[in-house]
Amino acid sequence: MRVHHSLIVIGLAVACIAPASARTVIDSANDAGAGSTLTVPKAPGHLECVPFARTTSGIQIYGDAHTWWEQARGRYATGNTPKPGAVMAIKPFNNSRLGHVATVSRIIDSRTVLLSHANWSSPGQIERNVTALDVSPNNDWTQVRIWYAPIHSLGGTHWPVSGFIYNARPGRMRDLGQARLMQAAAMKPSTAKPASLTSRHRDPIGAIISGRY
Repeated sequence: MRVHHSLIVIGLAVACIAPASARTVIDSANDAGAGSTLTVPKAPGHLECVPFARTTSGIQIYGDAHTWWEQARGRYATGNTPKPGAVMAIKPFNNSRLGHVATVSRIIDSRTVLLSHANWSSPGQIERNVTALDVSPNNDWTQVRIWYAPIHSLGGTHWPVSGFIYNARPGRMRDLGQARLMQAAAMKPSTAKPASLTSRHRDPIGAIISGRY
């Protein structure tokens, strides 16, 4: 009996010290509306929006998301028009203190794009080709609503946007990184449908990207 008890204790100890990477799982079963998803434990090293945007866009800016727009000044081309491969810079708003950055993967129409980003719908989660809808009065992409997986719809918050950062030198719009754009275009299309502008849902996105989870 003592031997059996000792084996149980040893087994539990080994499970507790297993590296986080060994417990990382790929989960697409619960992501029918948002493309493929990588779910990462809430341990050090979980995926944040900044390194994911830097990797997918090639834009070499570091620091919190809310600093990207000012850091891009004089280094990268910027504007208010979404383009594949560009980074959407979202301002801090409500309880979101750090802002958010997301890479544009596809243009649907003048009011709709698909984004690929991390750490939005749930901590450490990557979402590819999810809907972002321009809800600004002048169609200038200064306010957007973004797909939120837990409710299978667009979130109700109108997130303020500083603009788009392009992987090109100021004054040049030709080179946005063709290899990266091809990779973005090859991502699995989303089956998510834009929600009605009149729909209203609880929107806890701010708490997630502000790190309070």
